[in-house]
Amino acid sequence: METRAFGRTGMRLSILGFGCGAVGGLMVRGQRADQERTIARALEAGVNYFDTAVQYGNGESEKNLGRTLKILKPADAIVGTKVRVPQEDYGRIDEAIVESLDGSLHRLGMERVDILHLHNAITHAGGGESLSIDQVLQEVAPAFDRLRRHGKIRFAGLTAIGETAALQAAIDSRRFASAQVVYNLLNPSAAAPLPARYPAQDYGRLFDHTQAAGAGVVGIRVLAGGALSGTAERHRIASPPPLPIGSAFNYDADLARAQRFQPLVGDGIAGSLAEAATRFAISHPAMGTILVGMATAEQFETALAAVAKGPLPTEALKRVGVLQHGFAGEAR
Repeated sequence: METRAFGRTGMRLSILGFGCGAVGGLMVRGQRADQERTIARALEAGVNYFDTAVQYGNGESEKNLGRTLKILKPADAIVGTKVRVPQEDYGRIDEAIVESLDGSLHRLGMERVDILHLHNAITHAGGGESLSIDQVLQEVAPAFDRLRRHGKIRFAGLTAIGETAALQAAIDSRRFASAQVVYNLLNPSAAAPLPARYPAQDYGRLFDHTQAAGAGVVGIRVLAGGALSGTAERHRIASPPPLPIGSAFNYDADLARAQRFQPLVGDGIAGSLAEAATRFAISHPAMGTILVGMATAEQFETALAAVAKGPLPTEALKRVGVLQHGFAGEAR
């Protein structure tokens, strides 16, 4: 398994990470034996980054991951979890973060996690479930710093969802060593300018900012919540189609656009749409690791096989660009 330097952290992460989220559902609603078998296989294959969150099954993902790692006892597993500050706790952000992390550590059976990511969206003014950039820099970042000094986390991170300018400011501050960034065939704007009137959020070449700040990148929504698998069929333990992040305003529109990348399969560039999407995500040098949700051990093997084929070659990326330009001017 290829590993890549993860920003300025000194860590090297496997290019394929193990997503423990609720969309695929394995670590939330899967059978215990399947969870243990799939993580054992991932470790055998060289996967060393495991990503979970309180919100994944209201703590079930953390409990299942912690139990499994305790059984398997890997020497080099790197674990990241997340904290989402609820709106009612905006007056006590520091305390809410500490309480959330303590709960996560208890469920994981750990004294420390490697990365704690802020899970709230970040906007200029805040409001609703989002935090303002001032709240993030003046309250969240200092709280994370204290947790580092107390030995409860190694590195602070954020989930780069929200308003682009606010996300850029948070990363530029260098207060966060990790950023979870939306990057997929439907929305490549973290890496390159979008065509005019492109139907997606423009993340304003966010990779330029992560690289300048020395922040490691965790690629999220690589398959756009499943839309880039090219099929509407979902496994029985997977979540219902999730709301898109950064692309269309509904899942059906993402799925329809995803189908327009099928020429990548027809032209022999990839064996499946999911393979093309996975290999596209690892093609940018800023990418440290990618997360692909799964419901079954077989889906993990599919992701593993795709990553083993490596990034898409230059000519294939040019073909991708032509197909992406075909979306310009369409309604989001």
